[in-house]
Amino acid sequence: MTPVNQIQKTISDNCVVIFSKTSCSYCATAKQIFHDMNVNYKVVELDKLDYGSQFQDALYKLTGGRTLPRIFVNGAFIGGAADTHILHKEGKLLPLVHQCYLKKKSKRKECRYRRSP
Repeated sequence: MTPVNQIQKTISDNCVVIFSKTSCSYCATAKQIFHDMNVNYKVVELDKLDYGSQFQDALYKLTGGRTLPRIFVNGAFIGGAADTHILHKEGKLLPLVHQCYLKKKSKRKECRYRRSP
């Protein structure tokens, strides 16, 4: 599986994904925002992956930027730490997250209903 495919799968499987590096203060700030909102998120620490630079190249292709963090909510790229902070301050971040949880919950119900006779 290519890095782009792995990234896309991770994004589709999780409501919030943060591509990060452990030494990045902006990444820590972004993670703290979601932590403070009690939102579960998936973190991919690029500096802990053998192929982290390939992931960063793939993120550049997908988002147009190489800086970290690269944050995705509900399948969409929302930006970095500053963009996330602004969305949170404007009260728009949590509704985006909730949309994803509602969508995933609805899909699970559909699957249960389809299995029923």
